Formats: sequence, C-alpha cells, structure tokens
Amino acid sequence: MTVLKKAKFIHEGKYAAEVDVELVVNDHEWSPYLSLEDAYKLDDVREALKKGDLKAATKKAKVYELHPVAV
Repeated sequence: MTVLKKAKFIHEGKYAAEVDVELVVNDHEWSPYLSLEDAYKLDDVREALKKGDLKAATKKAKVYELHPVAV
C-alpha cells in the first residue's frame, strides 16, 4: 500500500478551494481512493463554500476568490 499526497480543487460559486488529501494506492480494484476522513474534509469545505463561510473553509483548505478576466 502506498499513500500519495495530492491537492484536490473544489469550485463553488465565486470561490475555489485547494484541499490537501492523501490517495491510497494498492492492488485493490478501487485503487486509488480517499480515506473516509479526507472525503468528509472535501464535503465540509464544499458545504462551507456553499454557505459563504470562508472562516470554516480556510481551516481545512486554501481558499481563492475567482474573478472574471476581461479580454
């Protein structure tokens, strides 16, 4: 079994979040997969962004505000 550190990105409205997670890689057919804890972390950050609760989201992720680019 190998554990790889990865960043997953979540986009909600005008915000994006970079969440650090660990992917578990092994010989199982569902590999690679997230731990239950990391899956809940992603859900928590997504829910916080939906509610506009940036304080809660920044406790578990790096949060970015998105702005449209005028070309």
